[in-house]
Amino acid sequence: MHSAKIFAGSASRQLTEEICSRYGCELGKVHTQRFSDGEIYVNFLESVRGDYVFLIQSTYAPADNLMELLLLIDAAKRASAYKVIVVMPYYGYARQDRKDRPRVAIGSKLVANMLTAAGADRIITMDLHAPQIQGYFDIPVDHLDSHAVFIPYIEELKLENLTFAAPDVGATNRIREIASYFNADMVICDKHRKRANEIASMTVIGDVEDRNVIIIDDICDTGGTLAKSAGLIMEKGARSVRAMITHPILSGNAYENIENSALDELVVCDTIPIKKAEGKIKVITVANLFAIAIRHAFENKSITSLFVHSNLRTT
Repeated sequence: MHSAKIFAGSASRQLTEEICSRYGCELGKVHTQRFSDGEIYVNFLESVRGDYVFLIQSTYAPADNLMELLLLIDAAKRASAYKVIVVMPYYGYARQDRKDRPRVAIGSKLVANMLTAAGADRIITMDLHAPQIQGYFDIPVDHLDSHAVFIPYIEELKLENLTFAAPDVGATNRIREIASYFNADMVICDKHRKRANEIASMTVIGDVEDRNVIIIDDICDTGGTLAKSAGLIMEKGARSVRAMITHPILSGNAYENIENSALDELVVCDTIPIKKAEGKIKVITVANLFAIAIRHAFENKSITSLFVHSNLRTT
């Protein structure tokens, strides 16, 4: 009979330990080291023959995190694992999801090709920057939704006059779902970029006066867009503004940008470990969500229940 074993990549060890705790198993033993020139070497310290092997690794920068994951997949396949399921809480390179100008790479498709070529049998991830990335794979992809952890938190806030804000036009479908759940209004922060991480102009489409506004997005990188959105929303007469972001990349001056912004708080998931959770930044874990997803994948059960937050407490 097949058994399930969970292993952590170096980039997601803390989250994996929490997932194992929720799942009720021990963390699998794997050794990772580097040669003098930085080359990565991995090997499993226990047998995985005939097992369902779950490899948990977010592929944020540096690219070594992706390379380590590919090596882990290859090692598991060569050690005769029955199935190799890659759990990527954060799918790096997802922002490069299309050819939007001449002579550019489609990074998210390249990553999908590499994961498949390495031997992955299934992907479990959360809040892809572009949902269509699921179609880049010819293997099953389970795409989890952070609404399952954000909705209970929002309910505990008990905010009146609640309005949700989409950080750009492309995020409207995501925001519409959660706004519909709370029977709340939504607005759009329409922005025009000069280049990556630099905004030329921004305007708020919709009424936020006397409203408690929550900005929902999948990624916070430098925090510049978030800070500008929050300031503009407050200028338009909002009571308060807070943000809920799935993947806290938080590069460059992100921490300073957040602390100096008009945000009441920034709530993030632990798909990426952050340097410090203090001040306006609060972290909520997705460990239980992934633990349930892993169990359902192992037991060949539907994961539909994971998209209804009330089921998470009893599943």
